[in-house]
Amino acid sequence: MTAPQSTATTADPGGTQPAAGIPAGPVPGRRLDFTLLAVAVAGVSMSAPLIAATAAPALAIAFWRNAMAVGVLSPLALWRHRAELRHMGGRALALSVAAGVVLALHFGMWLPSLNMTSVATSTALCTTTPIWTTLVLRLRGHRPPGLAWAGTGLAVLGVLILTGIDLSTGARALAGDLLALGAGMAAAGYVLLGAEVRRTASTTAYTFVCYGTTAVVLLAACLVSGSALGGYDGATWLKIVALTVAAQLLGHSLLNRVVRGLGPATTSTAILLETPGAALVAALWLGQTPPAAAYPALGVILAGLALVILADRRKSA
Repeated sequence: MTAPQSTATTADPGGTQPAAGIPAGPVPGRRLDFTLLAVAVAGVSMSAPLIAATAAPALAIAFWRNAMAVGVLSPLALWRHRAELRHMGGRALALSVAAGVVLALHFGMWLPSLNMTSVATSTALCTTTPIWTTLVLRLRGHRPPGLAWAGTGLAVLGVLILTGIDLSTGARALAGDLLALGAGMAAAGYVLLGAEVRRTASTTAYTFVCYGTTAVVLLAACLVSGSALGGYDGATWLKIVALTVAAQLLGHSLLNRVVRGLGPATTSTAILLETPGAALVAALWLGQTPPAAAYPALGVILAGLALVILADRRKSA
């Protein structure tokens, strides 16, 4: 996989085939990407509160959110994007499948970790994604400027201010910590692979193949582990549907949409906003008072994201 380029793109509201890469700059398409990124972060911020409130096995929740998303995308993908899917190309198809496998690994490691270690520690370790993204870009020949490193570190610091990171010594908790860390690494691979595929493929075609692969892998994991795939009450199914719409279709799908224009570094750093976002959602919906550090942490994360964006713009100038 070559290092993804940070490019801007014309608006792609319908998920149609994007235009060729245009040097990043203050163009309308880039402003639209930031708007969609904000919607995506709001969507993924619903993930943890909804999962916490859903009485179903973690792997089953992960399977259904992807399977339902594929069901929603199927009419559009198989009708309007049928020709693109047929001529997607072996490389783009293989990378899309790989992204689906990595996304399944992310879900398969992070969701169980929430029951093995503290939610705060799991969240902090899982949201190390931008660190791994920046490191992989560096290894692939991309030269992130010092400002980008500083912004990434500042944003991660904001998550630590909010959640803390108290690594436990118990065997079960330590295993949960390692799973959460692995989930953060897997998320970085997912963002990087998506950025590469989105250079040539539309959002709809990519997400259809990616989510379909993720659903198949998670279905196999559910069958092997014995996770119940049904028998839930109506309220549980409604929460799974809400999770699919908010976190999967609006969250992950819009992240896949904007990663081509904003680049993997900016996109993965913005995902850190999920942590304070989830805290605020939990406060409003579940009545959980946000910690005193929530608001300053949000400011620190936003400052770090601003530095990453500034570094990207300076490099593209």
